[in-house]
Amino acid sequence: MKALIIEDELPSARRLERFLIDFDIEVMDTLKSIKSTITWFQKNNQPNLIFLDIQLSDGLCFEIFNQIRITSKIIFTTAFSHYSIKAFDYNSISYLLKPIDKVKLAEAIKKAKKTHQKDTDLEQFKKLINNYKIENYKESFTVKVGNKIKIIETKDIYCFYSFENATYIQTNSLSYILNYSLTSLESDLNPEQFFRVNRTFIVNINAIKDIVSYTNSRLKLVLNSYTDSEIIVSRERVKEFKEFIQ
Repeated sequence: MKALIIEDELPSARRLERFLIDFDIEVMDTLKSIKSTITWFQKNNQPNLIFLDIQLSDGLCFEIFNQIRITSKIIFTTAFSHYSIKAFDYNSISYLLKPIDKVKLAEAIKKAKKTHQKDTDLEQFKKLINNYKIENYKESFTVKVGNKIKIIETKDIYCFYSFENATYIQTNSLSYILNYSLTSLESDLNPEQFFRVNRTFIVNINAIKDIVSYTNSRLKLVLNSYTDSEIIVSRERVKEFKEFIQ
């Protein structure tokens, strides 16, 4: 059996690939965006199984269906836990919540093999996700630490920041590299909890220790347990930030 992984978080993709190898499933390729997926399908035969992340780096995965007629069995994956509330109402839909559990993965593969996924069920599933997306945000991120995969809950993240063309998560005392851009992160984070203060930082309101007046009508933020660099609210964002914290 051959499979295609469409997943924009590299640690999650690698974890899934290891599991599939254990199940003697050949992974044909790993893709991370709608654009790259459409290009891939235009050049390759479809696999038996597709593991499809609902939220990709350039939008919701359902955009792929608008351009490609998918005949493979699909197993949807997501880190948005609230999506799972009604997802299994559609009996033909195979669905996994990240981080993927090996036992649940085996069950999803078995279900995908047995069931026939109807276009009508896929359309209903799409509507369900679109309806929930407005009020649901990522509750965790996976990062690679050496040979291990670490799960970090979003509520425990003090800030996200970019440095030398890489994006980092900052927790209580440690930072981890993340396979996202700050721009793509903005739509995944609860806007009532996180605010992008400038081009370099997105901060968690609950991690702010002090707010200090700074030069040129700007503000300086002091976060709990983070002193590596100054966090300055850009002058263009000061008014919006004051409204955010009220």
